Amino acid sequence: MTVPHHRVVIVGTGFSGLGMAIRLAQRGDQDYVLLEKADDVGGTWRDNRYPGCACDVPSRLYSFSFDQNPSWSRDFATAPEIWAYLRDVADRYAVRDRVVFGADLRSANYDERARRWSLTAADGRGWTCDALVLGVGALHEPRLPDIEGLSDFDGAVMHTAQWPEDDGLDGARVAVVGTGASAVQLLPEVAVRAAHTTVFQRTPAWILSKHDKDWSPGRQRRFRRWPALQRAVRWRTYWALEARAPFFVRFPSLARLVERMALRELRSSVSDPQLRAKLTPDYTIGCKRILLSNDYWPTFERDDVSLVTEPIVRVERDAVVTADGTRHTVDALVLGTGFDVSGSFERIDVTGLGGRSLAQAWAGGMHTNLGITVAGFPELYLLLGPNTGLGHNSVVLMIELATGYVLQCLDRGRAGARVVTERAQAAFTQEMLRRTKHTVWATGCRSWYLDRFGHNTSTWPGSTIGYWWRTRRVDDAQFEIVQVPAEDRESVDA
Repeated sequence: MTVPHHRVVIVGTGFSGLGMAIRLAQRGDQDYVLLEKADDVGGTWRDNRYPGCACDVPSRLYSFSFDQNPSWSRDFATAPEIWAYLRDVADRYAVRDRVVFGADLRSANYDERARRWSLTAADGRGWTCDALVLGVGALHEPRLPDIEGLSDFDGAVMHTAQWPEDDGLDGARVAVVGTGASAVQLLPEVAVRAAHTTVFQRTPAWILSKHDKDWSPGRQRRFRRWPALQRAVRWRTYWALEARAPFFVRFPSLARLVERMALRELRSSVSDPQLRAKLTPDYTIGCKRILLSNDYWPTFERDDVSLVTEPIVRVERDAVVTADGTRHTVDALVLGTGFDVSGSFERIDVTGLGGRSLAQAWAGGMHTNLGITVAGFPELYLLLGPNTGLGHNSVVLMIELATGYVLQCLDRGRAGARVVTERAQAAFTQEMLRRTKHTVWATGCRSWYLDRFGHNTSTWPGSTIGYWWRTRRVDDAQFEIVQVPAEDRESVDA
């Protein structure tokens, strides 16, 4: 059976996948297709629908540079708004027609003889392509906690990344497990609906005020009438956020100033000193993700909200049991336990040169060059890959910079399949390890920024300006042409 072949196959339809497709279309490339496992575009903003879900990057910057939205309702857009923006972008740039929905890619094998990728979805459908772009993101594979008895719980169990249409939390006794970014947004929304909410905290979070203002109709009209004005505001916002980079990547000692600000806010929000002590982090601010909220800490002032810091030992049919032996009777479990940041790539069985899988290549860590290419995997490109996350600015910027780099690589690949060298990748890996030593992420806390070896494989230890400089032009010396296997050369010579 003949399977369709394309010059480029893009996997995922979030910011990464749609941005890649639009850039291809804008320059006249038409031989591409997008594979999407779900029934609509949107990526993480389609999947995360929990109450209170919103972006913690200003909406004027959390959008494509080539498609500013003058109609945001507020400074920090909600998840439904961002999802609507992505769907609108897909329609206006006519890339939705290039999406194959329900295509859950499970395997990608590089055929050295044909010099192309062979792709297979969960339902058996297949494609081949010259170049494969994985825009699968990092924040959509839920991390489920390993808690004894979790599957035996009689009530509703929901993860923030798999929120049901009708959560049934009104008037219920709710347990919220976790105090990360999603839980901090969710708790104030759930607390006003539930009969009682119990928050199980392993590690308290550093939280700063969220300066979130509504966009007036007048402001929206001005941005629509004068797009240059909105671009100017975007640039101002960019530089304001970029100015925070030294705090994260070079001078973590500056964190003390920010910590004092956060602690003042905590004191003004929580009156009980014992409760306040439980909510006070004991690690350097920024070592874990800094969260933005105006109503998370004040929510603990409610009589119907409890904070539990004893570790959970098991879940029973109608209760959560902690290490001190207390049974906390609950009707529903809300898991705000984050994401498996490597799971997005691991769920696809990717095999490159010599039959070596990506899982084998990454057994010692997720190593790449610039977070985009992987040694041993020709014409494979990652968007928002390892070491391209940010702690201080918008990752959409990083996606667009990586997309520009990939476009250059695709142009060069027309003359023959190329693969980044082991030497270039090893040099970049060592650079990331060396530069991370000076960052706030290396100050001693345990976070999802660090892999199981304690190495930073998530964030870019520098400024976005630095990443722009590194990706503005492809260094051809870092690549080599994929050679035809020896047995094929011999058969041709014969």
